[in-house]
Amino acid sequence: MIYKIRFINIRFMNIGLMNIRLLYTVLLSLALTFTSQPALAHQPVMDMAPRWEDGWGFQLRQQDISSDVLLEGRSKIANETKRSKSINRLWLEGIYTFKREIRLSFKLPYIKQNRTVIKDIGPVNESGTGIGDLIIGLPLKRYKNAADSTGNIAITPSIRLPTGSTDSSFPVGDGSIDLGLSLSASFEQAKLYQYYDLFYWVNNKGDKGIDKGDELGLDINIGWHPYHDNLSNTGIFLMLDISARLEQAGQDSAGATGGKRLSAGPVFVWYRAGAMFRAEYSLPLYEDVEGMQVSYGDEFTLGIGFVF
Repeated sequence: MIYKIRFINIRFMNIGLMNIRLLYTVLLSLALTFTSQPALAHQPVMDMAPRWEDGWGFQLRQQDISSDVLLEGRSKIANETKRSKSINRLWLEGIYTFKREIRLSFKLPYIKQNRTVIKDIGPVNESGTGIGDLIIGLPLKRYKNAADSTGNIAITPSIRLPTGSTDSSFPVGDGSIDLGLSLSASFEQAKLYQYYDLFYWVNNKGDKGIDKGDELGLDINIGWHPYHDNLSNTGIFLMLDISARLEQAGQDSAGATGGKRLSAGPVFVWYRAGAMFRAEYSLPLYEDVEGMQVSYGDEFTLGIGFVF
């Protein structure tokens, strides 16, 4: 998912210097909310925080994706051979802020997955477990602040390194070095948050016949901040995440890849001081796949993050 957890910097009325750092923590909690896709678009917890020099933070995110729906193009077809997939990823993600405008981020998944595919002999169960491919990003930001709002634009080049193995029947890596670029903008007020992220991944040919097509993505996030207690820095966010993907035709060890997808779902965030908890559910609203593929499937994510 150039990789997705985000968080709002709420601008309250006249606040002192001590409360400004608390606002950065609120910003981090919003960052945690917005990584619905597999760490392709959004940056880790600190996509928008910490904003202070030498700040750092990390998050853990458990992502579960599963489907037994078989598609041919846009049409759902009978799944007589019981093709399916189940993917569980535990992401360790973090960031270091050299200064306000320059950060360095990483995302590393531990993957446990299985699928049923069709071979010459019929249905075959395949699986894979291990550390996946490492993603490193360099978010570069420019900020603009007003009395009752704040915003920023960012450009983030990224690289995905082949740290994951391709030895298993359902490989946890693809054996290629891939390059990504993200252009994003966010706008924040006391009760409203908007985030837009347009990104592109150049997916190179890997091992074991894996040759996925390039991917273009757009993420639009709208957030509402219904509750915040300034004394304890405790609050709740309710969010809507909308994600669109266009992937060129390609192939992996199971067959055809690529197609178009539009997904959406709700996000709930609770935060207190420097710790955040997030729960998110997303489902595909529209899919048009290349050839015959199992649907992307429903996605459920739980995350916790910290900033220092």
